[in-house]
Amino acid sequence: MKLSTLILVIIGSSLTCTAWAADFESLVAQGYRWVTVNGPYACATEQEVRQITRDLRESAELQMVEDSGAYYLIPGKLVQVVQNDPANGMSQILLGGITRPLWTYTRFLSASPISGFNGVVETPETAGLLGIR
Repeated sequence: MKLSTLILVIIGSSLTCTAWAADFESLVAQGYRWVTVNGPYACATEQEVRQITRDLRESAELQMVEDSGAYYLIPGKLVQVVQNDPANGMSQILLGGITRPLWTYTRFLSASPISGFNGVVETPETAGLLGIR
């Protein structure tokens, strides 16, 4: 009896993991990505992104954040890519709670799910990204 229960648990777990992976593949196909960096690396223009990543002094970062020119990205946060600029290695993204599109380096985004500080992988529902477009 215990062996059959163990087999059912293993089969059920593998099916759940397969469905879970398929759901994330679907999100990636829709342009969703997970943030890999921690810092003020999302800005309204590509030039601002270049400026904040070039000048790594805390005072420069603070000034850009205070001037509403930079927004913090947090590892595991889900964003939606709306435009790519491969020549500059940047992506224009939508970030839950921010009403305008922002630019960041594409290398700061991952197509593989990354869990946040709370250990949970964000989805459009939990990230506030449903119906933004």
